[in-house]
Amino acid sequence: MSLEQDLMTALKTAMKSKDQTALTALRAVKSSIILAKTEAGAGDELTQEQELKILQKQVKQRKDSAVIFLEQGREDLATPELEEAKVISQFLPEAMSEEAVANIVEDVIAKVGASGMKDMGKVMGMVSQQLAGKADGKTISTIVKAKLRV
Repeated sequence: MSLEQDLMTALKTAMKSKDQTALTALRAVKSSIILAKTEAGAGDELTQEQELKILQKQVKQRKDSAVIFLEQGREDLATPELEEAKVISQFLPEAMSEEAVANIVEDVIAKVGASGMKDMGKVMGMVSQQLAGKADGKTISTIVKAKLRV
């Protein structure tokens, strides 16, 4: 079953149970998918990688908003954002542990022959491609920086 079909099923379930948080989150994801499909040059179908990027972007937006709201002392606005992020995260594959990401980063550094921070772009590109949807960019970046500084 494709992500879009899973979304529609979850959306119907949320409508029946009158879960406003889930409805808001799922409608936003559906809207993003429709926008991505209708962009110039995009086909009728999105690849799984494109769908994962959309989901990750939606989760990241909500988490970033929640952080800003919490910094401003607005927990009443942060809570719904975090709940929506949790709803959207259900559709993402299980995130890899930092240890597993670190192992892949070490392998890529060895393959590329990276010797310092000047090679970070090459390493980030390859690792991000391998771990698309399995780890967020911030985690990857932090681990790559730590490994290249050693």
